[in-house]
Amino acid sequence: MALIWLNGELRDADSARISVFDHGLTVGDGVFETLKTERGRPFAMTRHLDRLAASAAGLGLPEPDRDEVRRAARAVLEAVPLERGRLRITYTSGSAPLGSDRGEDAPTLVVAHAEAKAPPETTAVITVPWTRNERGALTGLKTTSYAENVLALARARQQAASEALFGNNAGQLCEGTGTNVFVVLEGVAHTPPLSSGCLAGVTRALVIEWLGAKETELPMDCLRWADEVFLTSSTRDVQAVRRVDDRELPGAPGPVTAEALRVFRARSAADQDP
Repeated sequence: MALIWLNGELRDADSARISVFDHGLTVGDGVFETLKTERGRPFAMTRHLDRLAASAAGLGLPEPDRDEVRRAARAVLEAVPLERGRLRITYTSGSAPLGSDRGEDAPTLVVAHAEAKAPPETTAVITVPWTRNERGALTGLKTTSYAENVLALARARQQAASEALFGNNAGQLCEGTGTNVFVVLEGVAHTPPLSSGCLAGVTRALVIEWLGAKETELPMDCLRWADEVFLTSSTRDVQAVRRVDDRELPGAPGPVTAEALRVFRARSAADQDP
């Protein structure tokens, strides 16, 4: 029996219920975090809770009860033991009238744990014609309004790729549907700054700190001449890109990417909550 945490207690996932009027369901009025787990231990929990709180504040939601989220995570991890997993924390504004207005109900908290396979060493990505709005109301927030990412990722799958990369309205490189992107130029790793509209990825921040990567405004066409390209995310860690659209990057992972992965593995193994 699969168990999840829903509003204060563990419940059977098949029979657990939230209101059909929950604003997270009807209009995507919610925020979430995804954490990697290994042998029942979540990685970088404090950083993820900080970002969950920041996203909630950005939407004008009450601050999540961090102690409750930690209790929920512990309970779910014990109830659903996995060698490697994906811990999903979802926090919405709760039930509301149909439409954009919020209701008076308490927020909804769901925590679930599912198996996650280790990512392959390299992957292929595509670029998409749609752009991120670097000045939008949701910029920098990890919200449940993910339909744009679903559409872009579906296009990537159609082209035998695992990720789609967006530019922003200024024509600069921004991010993937669920990843941050780094490019290596003359031996130095660069990633778009938060001002580009990208999400403040937890793994992104650690790679910047541990590897000394630079935050740099980058044109989209840098993907056509960068020496190396790699992705970061909570479930991919550091993953080399072997193809961008129709451009092959032979020898991926290159030396800078390989070093980033080595350092990340070593540092994350030494500290589960850096």
